[in-house]
Amino acid sequence: MKALKHSFKKFQKYIMNTAKRIKKEHLIQEYFKNNVLFITFVLTAVINSTALRFFCMHSLENYLSFKAILADTIVAMFIGSFAYLIKPRNRFIYYLSFCIFLAAICIVNSAYYTFYTSFASISMLSLTQYVGEVSDAVVENVIQLKDLFYLLAPITLIIVHYKLKKKNYYKKVEIKADRKARTFKTLGATGILLFIFLVSLSSLDISRFFKQWNKEYVVMRFGIYIYQANDLITSVQPKINAMFGYEQAYKKFNDYFAEKQPKENNEYTNIFAGKNIIAIHAESMMTNVIGMEFNGQEVTPNLNKLSKQGMYFSNFYSQVSVGTSSDSELTYNTSLMPTKSGTAFVTYSDRKYIATPHLLSDMGYYTFSMHANNADFWNRRTMHKTLGYERFYSKTDYEVLKENLIGLGLSDKEFFRQSLDKLETINSEKEHWYGLLIMLSNHTPFSEVDKYGDFPVDIKETIETENGPEEVSYPYMEGTKLGNYFKSIHYADEALGEFITGLEERGLLDNTVVVLYGDHDARLPKKDYNRYYNYDKENDTTLEKEDPNYKEYDSFQYELGRKVPFIIWTKDMEGTKLNFENTNVMGMYDVMPTLGNMFGFHNEYALGHDIYQIRDNNIVVFPNGNWVTNKMYYNSQKAAYLSLSDEPITEEEINNNTEYANRLLDVSNSIIVFDLLNEEKRKNME
Repeated sequence: MKALKHSFKKFQKYIMNTAKRIKKEHLIQEYFKNNVLFITFVLTAVINSTALRFFCMHSLENYLSFKAILADTIVAMFIGSFAYLIKPRNRFIYYLSFCIFLAAICIVNSAYYTFYTSFASISMLSLTQYVGEVSDAVVENVIQLKDLFYLLAPITLIIVHYKLKKKNYYKKVEIKADRKARTFKTLGATGILLFIFLVSLSSLDISRFFKQWNKEYVVMRFGIYIYQANDLITSVQPKINAMFGYEQAYKKFNDYFAEKQPKENNEYTNIFAGKNIIAIHAESMMTNVIGMEFNGQEVTPNLNKLSKQGMYFSNFYSQVSVGTSSDSELTYNTSLMPTKSGTAFVTYSDRKYIATPHLLSDMGYYTFSMHANNADFWNRRTMHKTLGYERFYSKTDYEVLKENLIGLGLSDKEFFRQSLDKLETINSEKEHWYGLLIMLSNHTPFSEVDKYGDFPVDIKETIETENGPEEVSYPYMEGTKLGNYFKSIHYADEALGEFITGLEERGLLDNTVVVLYGDHDARLPKKDYNRYYNYDKENDTTLEKEDPNYKEYDSFQYELGRKVPFIIWTKDMEGTKLNFENTNVMGMYDVMPTLGNMFGFHNEYALGHDIYQIRDNNIVVFPNGNWVTNKMYYNSQKAAYLSLSDEPITEEEINNNTEYANRLLDVSNSIIVFDLLNEEKRKNME
């Protein structure tokens, strides 16, 4: 004990003497004076990464996260330390190169987050081939003024460099023999900070870091630079794992489906057996427009009609990741989730999938898809064949005139009009058929308002004046992106109505079921919703939070408001037992098993469930690890939930659902990456 006390006193004395020496010799001032460029490089890198979190995840906890700031500092110091091995007059080029590189990481992720509400992945670089075709959407929706903020880092470094150069700083700063010593001292300080950082991590932090599903959480805990490095490793890992990790993935796959509830018949089993199917992939169509009006005029009168006459699933969620529409098609057709890295349509188009077109083909259906866009967009030419579509009618199969263009291509009205002829021919030649029609006009940026037709989204009122009644209007949603979306969706709804009428006129609805789903939400700004719900017409602004009429629209409401419609409709369904609204929570991965039960096909490896078998006990898992049930919505980034019912919620229930979500995501990813549905590979393992 005496020896321990003696050692402690010696250490205490050493610390005190060191502190006195630092103070006496002005070592801190000297350090800052002799390492200006290094300090500037580190500070600008950390400021940029902090600004990124501030712009993307608007909460004090996120952008002032101690762990993230420490992690970004460690990376910047580690990179900066090696500059000391270079002659002082040449260090600026080294620092500037890496400063531009780190700023580019922030710029790309800032722009990427604006559009995808997620951080960028190296594996998505292959998708840059599609940027040209959506350039208007990219310019208008993605690139913003905030994305230029990060350029201040290299600009600051350049300014500091030229000021130092004028003062002849580089000739005075150090001698040659000091280079290695400074490098090792800086690396030593970096190592100490790294140790502090590692000690601060929880088991949850480490688990989510390696899984990389929840990108926001990783950035919040590990910073953007470590996230990007980890993403690079994660992006190449599937290629390595696909060669070496098959056996373990196959075991988890078998264990998962051995525990899955077997298929059971119910009152909806085979109710549509033998009927033809028209599936409508409704671009960016959201549930919140159903029933919405402006000045007594319905935004979507035809969608309203279908939802009232058919089987309407009003609590339905898309489950897309960065693959957006292609992810939606994947999940709709296969009941699998988007991949952890890359997107299945592009990265894994050579895999074996059990898909709805395949299964219907086995039942004697002729299967086809129609989309008046470039067949190679999202690699559909290849992937539709992989999924089992026998014929893909793409842009080259349609007459595309300049006057009929809206947004990315042929207008929905013209697309549907020309598709009717093709459907009529197919119906005359084939006994049973299944077709997917992909809409296009309601695609972001919703800027061609002059082509959508007249649909005001203002407020019109009649007031009494001295000269009698006078109509006045208030701008309301005019000029906002959300307002333009309402105009765009009104046009898409008109096109849908004309299509349904055309089907009826040609007798194509007599033995046909129409299945309509929104592929994903429209990714509209939250501030526009705040204006929609809290408009102050007298001042043409939004109400203050203190106003008694103010309606809270927080991040939970925004996320839950991203629901999309799912409707099953026939012309004679109204008034029957099939005509009702199903309010149970349901996801895109539940569509295949639900339709399979109704039409008589089955995929034993579906991740979703027949909604009429599982009913109110369903859970919808999102690619980022969030999930929703009838009882609650859980945000895994915040580790917080919103209660959706009066039923009590337990910690055990949250943990069980979170564990289920993580396991489902891992199994889904393994099925695609390891090609586990490939019968030849499976036979070799058994």
